[in-house]
Amino acid sequence: MWNRRRVLGATVIGAVAMTAPSGCGLFDSDPEPIPEPDPLQPILDDALALAEAYDRLAAAQPELAARITPLAADHRAHAAELSRVIGAPAPSSPSSAPTREEDLPGMRTAESRAMKTADASARTAPAARAVLVGSIAACRAAHVEALR
Repeated sequence: MWNRRRVLGATVIGAVAMTAPSGCGLFDSDPEPIPEPDPLQPILDDALALAEAYDRLAAAQPELAARITPLAADHRAHAAELSRVIGAPAPSSPSSAPTREEDLPGMRTAESRAMKTADASARTAPAARAVLVGSIAACRAAHVEALR
């Protein structure tokens, strides 16, 4: 004869038996996979590094500030938009990169290298992102010319 206690016990045992083989995940020991970094992260990192390098150059050579401050502002705008697109928090302050004196030839080289990275990324990115990255690559190419 089935009383309420036996029915309830059978129900609980049945529920446990049904969920155990299906792997409810409650006791799984496999860690969650680490998400892949966004393919635009290197472009964002370059934008931040270039903006900071221009700031260091302007501090070291104030006579260049009027010429290079707009270039740093371009990179900050790129970083803000890239942060928005990939969902990464925009940095609120410059990184703690060691201070070193930059020069115009070094900045041309850095801009050229960053432009090539953005160009390669634009060629493989989905259309919606390719437009953004392509415009960043073009801006970086313009910076190389502006530094001549």
